[in-house]
Amino acid sequence: MESPRLVAYNLRRLRVARGISQENLAVDADVDRTYISRLERGIENPTMKTLDKLAKALDAAVVELAAIQAVATLNRLKSRQRQHRELSLICLMSSLSGSQFRVQAG
Repeated sequence: MESPRLVAYNLRRLRVARGISQENLAVDADVDRTYISRLERGIENPTMKTLDKLAKALDAAVVELAAIQAVATLNRLKSRQRQHRELSLICLMSSLSGSQFRVQAG
């Protein structure tokens, strides 16, 4: 994963988990609010100085802004959601076609 996208995901995750608005984070980190928005969309690639200011404003370590573990967790969650949707679709198709789901060869 590209580092701006990784920082974008973690920045938003940490900000939302702490209940901080983009505007309040911008004020606390002494950056423009639109810059926070661009960071969270992966458009900007922040400097280490900016990452340090953001981490302090979030009461987090800089490494948390680049943590890959969060992305792995997100990918597992998406996989489980996809499996759940597929199972729900199979159950729905089964109920619509009677008591037994049949696959017909094309």
